[in-house]
Amino acid sequence: MIFRRIAVDKTNNVWMVASLATILALPLIIGIGLYIKSIPLLEYQSAGSLVTSSEWLPSQGKFGFWPFIYGSLYVTMISFLLSAPVCVFAAIYLTQYASKRIVNIFMPIVDILAGLPSVIYGVFGILVVVPFISKYLAPIFDVSTSGYCILAGGIVLSIMSIPYMLNIMIEVFNTVPIGIKEASLSLGATSWESIKHVVVKRSIPGVISAFGLGIAKAFGETIAVMMVVGNVLKISHNPFKGGYPLPALIANNYGEMLSIPKYDSALMFAALLLLVVILLINIVFRYLIYKTQIK
Repeated sequence: MIFRRIAVDKTNNVWMVASLATILALPLIIGIGLYIKSIPLLEYQSAGSLVTSSEWLPSQGKFGFWPFIYGSLYVTMISFLLSAPVCVFAAIYLTQYASKRIVNIFMPIVDILAGLPSVIYGVFGILVVVPFISKYLAPIFDVSTSGYCILAGGIVLSIMSIPYMLNIMIEVFNTVPIGIKEASLSLGATSWESIKHVVVKRSIPGVISAFGLGIAKAFGETIAVMMVVGNVLKISHNPFKGGYPLPALIANNYGEMLSIPKYDSALMFAALLLLVVILLINIVFRYLIYKTQIK
């Protein structure tokens, strides 16, 4: 019996360690695979020139990724600016003010939004967001646009990011001990002062973590953005103009035009860039979480 228990314990330890090692190795394996596929292009052109160049002429062997990187960053920034305040205030209301009945009604809706396929958000963007921008929003700024633009992509991405960030923030705010807030109230603070200086302040690392997840998800999103962003290979600071994010480049072109030399390698390099940027985003936010933790 003792030997059987020892054997079971060792077996459980082995499969648990193997599962952990597999998870840890996956990003490394993916990165190595993408790098190997990118080598033909990197031997032809340096990574620095690929990232900073704006010339995209595959038939002439010119692969400049800066317009795609810029488009991804611009759409992601708009998405974050639109979704972050909504998530913070909604999470505060649901955890600090709303009745249990409202929470029970609202949370399944958030879960449904989180589970919707991205193509549904893309269709929503085409049917609602694009016409709204072209017919109502753009004329306010005296701009003429088809509605397929960076702003449309940012709005759709912000809607997609809200369920993920909101769920995390709700969990984070709920973990703050009620006794800390009650102690603040007993010292004469108002309800809002207690929330602002106690609940929110104690939850800052979790809020930053939610922001990091939202930004990483928005940066790598493909189908919904591709359907509404316009896919225009041009750098423009005007959000009413079209853009061309990195994920859309891969989705639009992989499987086509691969007869062009180094085109397959260029698309793999685009995927590698996505992986590296998302890794950097996570590193930055992990550092911010560490710096804001209450010692």
